[in-house]
Amino acid sequence: MITDKPSIAVLAFNNMSGDSEQEYFSDGISEDIITDLSKLSEVHVIARNSSFTYKGKSVDVKQVGRDLGVRYVLEGSVRKAGNRVRVTGQLIDTANGAHIWADRFDRDLTDIFAVQDELTKEIIAELRVKLTPEQKDRFARKGTIDVEAYNLFLRGRDRLWHLNRSGNVEARKLLERAVTINPDFAAALACIAATHVIEYANDWAESSERSIQTGLGIAERAVQIDDEDPSAHVWFAVALFWHREHDRAFAEARRGISLAPNLAEGHPTLARIMIYTGDGAAAIKTIDAYMRLDPLYPDLTLYFLAEARISLGQLDDAVAALKQRLELNPNSETSYALLASCYGHLDRIDEARAAWAEVMRIAPDFSIERRRRILPFKSPEMFEYRIEGMRKASLPI
Repeated sequence: MITDKPSIAVLAFNNMSGDSEQEYFSDGISEDIITDLSKLSEVHVIARNSSFTYKGKSVDVKQVGRDLGVRYVLEGSVRKAGNRVRVTGQLIDTANGAHIWADRFDRDLTDIFAVQDELTKEIIAELRVKLTPEQKDRFARKGTIDVEAYNLFLRGRDRLWHLNRSGNVEARKLLERAVTINPDFAAALACIAATHVIEYANDWAESSERSIQTGLGIAERAVQIDDEDPSAHVWFAVALFWHREHDRAFAEARRGISLAPNLAEGHPTLARIMIYTGDGAAAIKTIDAYMRLDPLYPDLTLYFLAEARISLGQLDDAVAALKQRLELNPNSETSYALLASCYGHLDRIDEARAAWAEVMRIAPDFSIERRRRILPFKSPEMFEYRIEGMRKASLPI
C-alpha cells in the first residue's frame, strides 16, 4: 500500500562501462543514494534488498510500484571510463509511467560525491521535500574521502553482501586497504567491524573472543569518527548485542534509526535486541515496520518473527512463521531446531521428532551447547525454555 509520504524505490543503476567487473561501482552509487534518502523521515524509501531484486531484468515500473508500494521509481546508469564518470538518472511516476525528471552528470571521477549529492538533492526537490539546514549538512559529509579509498570501499561492501565466508575474507582485505589510504573512513571501518561480527556469529574465527572484541573496537572507533553515520551505529549495536551489552546495543540501534528512519538494517537489529531482552511485543512492531521498508524481505526475517512469537508464548504463530521460512529456505537447520522446540511445547511429539531429524540431516554437528554459549539472551531462562520444548519431545539433544 502506498503511504501518505512520498515513496520511492531506487533500482540498481545499470553498469554501462562495458566491463562486468565494474558492476560493484554502479551498485554502490545506487546504494549510497538509497542511504542518503533514508535519512529523511519525510520520505518512504524501499530497502536495497527489495529494490535490487529487479537488477538485470526488464522492468515495468507500474508493476514495481504495485510490488513495493511506491509512487516513484528512480532508474539510472553509470559509465566509468578512466578518470571520467557519467551518471544518468530518471524519476518515474509509477501511477502512469510518466518521466517527471531526468538529468545527466558528466564529471571527473574525483567529483563522484558531488554528483551523488546533486542527484539526490534534485530527487528530493522533485518529491517536494524541503531540507532543514541540518539535513543539508548531512549530504555534504563525503567530500574528504579519497576516490581510490572509496572505490575499494564499494568493492569491499559488495563482497560483504555475499554473506559467505570467502566473501567476508575478501571484503575485509579490500576495506582494510581503503582504511590504509583513508584512516578516518568511518563507513569502511564500520564494514570492517561487520566482517568480524559476522565471523563471530557464524563461528568462522579461530578465536571467537578475539573476533568479537576486534569488531567491537573498530565499530566504536567508526562512530567516534562520524557520529552521523547511521550504518556505523547499527554495526556497533550488532557487535554490542553479540557481546551481551544489551542496553548499549539498544541505544546504538535507536541512534542509527534516528539518523536514518528508513535505514532498513537498523530495524531487524533493534527487533532482535528486543527479543533477546524479553520485549517480544515491541519486536513484532519493529519487524512490521521493517517489512514495510523491505517488502521482499529476506527469509531470516521470519525466523526473527518466530523468536518474537515464542517470547510471547504464541507458539502456533511461531510454527506458522517457521514453516513459511522453511518453504523459502528448506535447509535452515536453526529453523527446524526451533520448530522442534515449539512442537514439543505443543505436545506434537511426532512432528517435533521429524523436525529434529531434519536438523540432523542438514547439520549432523549441530550443537545445542554452542548455541547456549553464543546466543546473547539477557536471561538464561529464555534459552532454557527452548531446550525444555525439545526435552518434552524426548529429543536426543
